[in-house]
Amino acid sequence: MYSSSPADAPLVREPLHAPVAHLVRGGVVEGIHYGSVVVLGADGRVRFRLGDIEAAFYPRSALKPVQAVAMLRAGLPLDGELLSLAAASHSGEERHLAGTRRILELAGLAEDDLRNVPDMPFDPVVRDAWVREGRMPSRLAQNCSGKHAAMLWTAKLNGWSLDDYLDPAHPLQRKIAATVEDLTGRPAARVTVDGCGAPLFAISLHGLARALARITTAAPGTPEARVADAMREHAEMASGTGRDVAALMRAVPGLLAKDGFEGVQVAALPDGTAIAVKIADGANRARIPVAAAALARAGVDPALLTEFAGEPLLGGGEPVGSVRPVRALDPDPATARA
Repeated sequence: MYSSSPADAPLVREPLHAPVAHLVRGGVVEGIHYGSVVVLGADGRVRFRLGDIEAAFYPRSALKPVQAVAMLRAGLPLDGELLSLAAASHSGEERHLAGTRRILELAGLAEDDLRNVPDMPFDPVVRDAWVREGRMPSRLAQNCSGKHAAMLWTAKLNGWSLDDYLDPAHPLQRKIAATVEDLTGRPAARVTVDGCGAPLFAISLHGLARALARITTAAPGTPEARVADAMREHAEMASGTGRDVAALMRAVPGLLAKDGFEGVQVAALPDGTAIAVKIADGANRARIPVAAAALARAGVDPALLTEFAGEPLLGGGEPVGSVRPVRALDPDPATARA
């Protein structure tokens, strides 16, 4: 459906992951996280790889910046914090709910038009407050509601049907699929359904890094640049208060970063230097430490990344170890930046 050259898609196979992080307790390796890592240079070439960067995998919410680009290409008139929300895996804070309502109001639509799965807020503090208040799961609170509201508005602007906007054959989803192929450089290997109900495209880790590099290096005013600007300027709208991905963007000047469920992280600098990480077992505790190590390997000053070394392992309430990226991810002196 999505390409006349399916042979060009990433191969669907068991990924050949490699160790990317050690769980060290009391000086002993207690566990090993497997995964894959890719680092692209500003010229787009692979500067470092670990594991399997070409096998098909699902990027989950790390693909949202690409979906947002597709909607802008289709005429979605969003910028600023509402565009950041359209590319968000938000925490379910009141500002996220208010922003989603605003997108729906601008479209002349209502919460009942959303087709994402009702859920409680993603942020545990916000979720606990909802439980105490007796509030129920809602489509607005689900972490992809901004994306779904933007999808609905895009469909309405183009005169496309609304009830089936999540159907892979819908013009909106076909437009998104074409943009995924354009920005990653290869057609999707498979199409399935993400947790929120939207179509999800299987690409390669290499392709994910390439797509974000394309977004950060695009000319000012293009859909790609508008998405990058919005997410960087409104990082908490694309995630939430206290979220590590927002802190990472604040810590590294010009960085665009997006996380995804099942241990996915992608990030890119304005010059096109990019990294992408997949933790094989989906462990969130390894995602940011490995991503930070990959950024240092890409040349980012390690001093900017010290807060992303990962949470300590506790024994009796005291730190006794940590999650440590493997030695292969140590910074390369040849690429170190001042």
